[in-house]
Amino acid sequence: MANHKSSLKRIRQTQARRLHNRYYAKTARNAVRNLRASTDKTEAEKMFPGVVSMLDRLAKKGIIHKNKAANLKSKLAKNVAKL
Repeated sequence: MANHKSSLKRIRQTQARRLHNRYYAKTARNAVRNLRASTDKTEAEKMFPGVVSMLDRLAKKGIIHKNKAANLKSKLAKNVAKL
């Protein structure tokens, strides 16, 4: 276990950030899953901008890699267009 005050604080900060990042990453994964499962084109087109915005925000904050966000957006766009 860490002995320095700064180390203990860093452990607390890291834990809080980890939980925060996990929550938002999981929320985005669920949104992507729901969009992929959608069979109604109009509903999917309504959901698409929100999911793209969510992915962009996660990439900007470093929760997911920017290329992963780009790949997901591309595949989702193709999926929505195909409906």
